[in-house]
Amino acid sequence: MRISFSILILTIVSILLAYSLSCFYSYFYPMTYSEEIREISSQYDIDSALIASMVNAESSFKETALSSKGAVGLMQLMPSTAEWLAENMGLDYSEELLYTAEYNLQLGVYYVYYLMKVFQNDRVVLCAYNAGPTNVKNWLKNKEYSQDGKTLLKIPYNETEVYVNKVYKNYHYYKNKYK
Repeated sequence: MRISFSILILTIVSILLAYSLSCFYSYFYPMTYSEEIREISSQYDIDSALIASMVNAESSFKETALSSKGAVGLMQLMPSTAEWLAENMGLDYSEELLYTAEYNLQLGVYYVYYLMKVFQNDRVVLCAYNAGPTNVKNWLKNKEYSQDGKTLLKIPYNETEVYVNKVYKNYHYYKNKYK
């Protein structure tokens, strides 16, 4: 009788633990907009797990996110950058559209694609996405931060280093979900 009771308690605890773990992952690693992310990422041959990781780090998948610096939407695009991207893509632009998931993702993924062509290194692209390409180009010219002008040994902005680390932490989860 005692063994049966212990097995029952162990089963209940296991179920509760599995449920709690599932809630934890759903909260910290949402899968919102996964189809849109897959579709748009595939248009530019960008890893959808990377985009999901960036969206999580940027806005926690909140379509209406607005940063204190004025960055907007899922991928936290600055309106001036978004306007430039829309123009290059031949899309209409309005700041209100940045609050819609698909439009924001379309511009944001295209921006990652553009940065990949410029920098050709995921880590450097993430730095450029966060700190701006002009800052990153200056860092790459500085021997304190880059020995080869292509990769960064050190990220001089703490905010950018935290961002890059967060995206990579997220990526370890999302890479298994976006296979």
